[in-house]
Amino acid sequence: KLPILVDDMFETMYEEEGIGLAANQVGVDLNLMVIDVSHTDETDDIHTFVNGEITESWGDSVYEEGCLSIPEVRLEVKRPEFIKFKYQTIDGDEKEEEFTGLLGRAIQHEIDHLNGILIIDRVSPIVRMQVKKQLKEIEKESKQKKTPKDRKESFVL
Repeated sequence: KLPILVDDMFETMYEEEGIGLAANQVGVDLNLMVIDVSHTDETDDIHTFVNGEITESWGDSVYEEGCLSIPEVRLEVKRPEFIKFKYQTIDGDEKEEEFTGLLGRAIQHEIDHLNGILIIDRVSPIVRMQVKKQLKEIEKESKQKKTPKDRKESFVL
């Protein structure tokens, strides 16, 4: 069942034009994430991480992030530049590796999701308030688009 779930997660991620997806974002309560940063020069691999845990981190890096859970919002997020990450492969092999760059950042972002943390939780309270205001505007616009327009025609059913 796990390979099917992983395939479904990659499909969902690609449909939404994301680079990472945590299992709880699709309603599955597992420590599981998929990541594809193959569009960069960093790696041409796609990644599936099971039971992942950051065991060490160091350095600082600020980078603009987006999130499939909060569409249309991009925020400057400060994270460790380097991480040591312990995980299992989809085949159950245990590994521990160091990651940096976009892949390291994506791992941290998805670990946050698995721990119930969103990117707006990683910014200052002032920025968080601005984002909430922006989200309310987006929601309001979305509802207006979905509301049927007044029709001058009548229909007989």
